[in-house]
Amino acid sequence: MAETTTNKDRLKDITESIEAGIKELFQSDKYAQYLQTMSRFHRYSVNNTMLIYLQKPDATLVAGFNKWRDQFERNVMKGEKGIKIIAPTPFKKKIEQEKLDPDTKQPIYDADGNSIMEEKVIKIPMYKPVTVFDVSQTDGKPLPELAANLTGDVQNYDVFMEALRRSAPVPITFEKMSGMDGYFSVDEQRIAIQEGMSEVQTVSAAVHEIAHSKLHNQPKTEDADAPKRKDRNTEEVEAESISYAVCAYYGIATAENSFGYIATWSKDKELPELRASLETINRTSSELISDIDRNYSEIMRERGLDKVEPEQQPG
Repeated sequence: MAETTTNKDRLKDITESIEAGIKELFQSDKYAQYLQTMSRFHRYSVNNTMLIYLQKPDATLVAGFNKWRDQFERNVMKGEKGIKIIAPTPFKKKIEQEKLDPDTKQPIYDADGNSIMEEKVIKIPMYKPVTVFDVSQTDGKPLPELAANLTGDVQNYDVFMEALRRSAPVPITFEKMSGMDGYFSVDEQRIAIQEGMSEVQTVSAAVHEIAHSKLHNQPKTEDADAPKRKDRNTEEVEAESISYAVCAYYGIATAENSFGYIATWSKDKELPELRASLETINRTSSELISDIDRNYSEIMRERGLDKVEPEQQPG
């Protein structure tokens, strides 16, 4: 029977496993591990990140069989089981439609009053399951060093913090405070970080507050027409998750005990709400990592420091 399974059936099974994985994720102690996987594949969709996490949570770099062989001169080792993800496979289709006036956007008619038709090629979105393999399942030519190793233990801390400053939508300042590592002020449009903390704690707090400034920058208001703010717990889950994922990407170890309340926060949430938060965390982490990478490279060039070429990400 498995041999006659269609792509539609396989996609249905995959989608169901993703939804089950999302629900189970928030009710377990595996959330931090999922964020680590997500940080390594921050350009992937939530669906594919979840699929990689469910099948091989320790994966670091994935690519198809032919891509490993042809572009990276590595071969998948015998007996290795592939990872199923979803790939877009759009196809083109020719259709006939009314020709429209480029200015008025109204149909154009011929001398007899009939609509003039024209042929147009449209792209139909389609998806299919494909198989990829992690680098640990291959052997061959070594891959370049990961650029992320530069800041694994917050090396070049000053450069990294300057990259965070440039990536933040509001200014970052330092001050003495009690009972907190930092805060984002909506009214003053600035981020404040506690003075005198360790480098790791400072970076973690800065990313956390940058996440708030990017996602939760709405003043409290009684205006019924104003965009509705998320509840405080949801905002904290999103900001802390983004901070953990971004730090994990750069090899900066942060504590995981802040995720103890995830199960409590999620117990009354429906799947669309949980998925929406994962989408937000995924998208914002990816954007911030891309900004930090770009700014970090620019600062290294500006200061004449040794530059490490970033690795070409397979996948």
